[in-house]
Amino acid sequence: MPHIFVTNDDGVDAPGILALAQAMREMGEVTILAPDRNRTACGHSRTLANPMRIMKTRLSDGSRALKTDGTPADCVALAALGAVDKVDLVVSGINRGLNLAQDATASGTVSAAFEGAFAGIPSIAFSVEYKPGVRYTPAANVAKTVVKQVLDRGLPKHTILNVNIPGVAEEELQGIQVTTQGQRFYHDRLDERLDPRGGKYYWLSGDMPTTANIPGTDGGAILNNYVSITPLHLDLVNRQMLSDLETWNW
Repeated sequence: MPHIFVTNDDGVDAPGILALAQAMREMGEVTILAPDRNRTACGHSRTLANPMRIMKTRLSDGSRALKTDGTPADCVALAALGAVDKVDLVVSGINRGLNLAQDATASGTVSAAFEGAFAGIPSIAFSVEYKPGVRYTPAANVAKTVVKQVLDRGLPKHTILNVNIPGVAEEELQGIQVTTQGQRFYHDRLDERLDPRGGKYYWLSGDMPTTANIPGTDGGAILNNYVSITPLHLDLVNRQMLSDLETWNW
């Protein structure tokens, strides 16, 4: 039985991690270690200047889990370095909200999977489109399909799968597409306010990002009710610019 490690960035009490853990119990032995609170958009943050604690907890179905005051990447690092038994597969999610295109650079969900890739462990990130009343069961069933393939075939070194699932009923899913990263447009705003003593403070706010409907991309798949599976690699080099940079006056 493979040992499957489950984490997320929404926190150990989030419904997505419960759905993912329940699905993974059908695939192997499961250990859950997740942040003790919501760490959405923390990226690949690691805790280096402070100690971390691992505490026992239970999910809403009564099953055992572990939580820590660290980040999602910390959770995977703790596991990979021996805080739990040897891990065969890392699964992160199911995130409340999509992680498409540029989102991957800020996502704690995706970063947890990348931390697994750092350690040489096959790793997958799962995210579902957030809509009012969204149910996680269709996404959990997709996760079982993807995990079975990865357990059978493995993943290349330093490569993860970033899986995004439309927030629709299972019968509305059109299938699975293997995609590239697409493009999202962000509508961020800076909200400046004054505290009671006249000091400035700020909220980062804005409207939800919009997604380009480009065929063959993760966003294009989601907008047409397809599951998107995008292989992401730790090598971020823009190879075309390597030759361009050689022409600069150094």
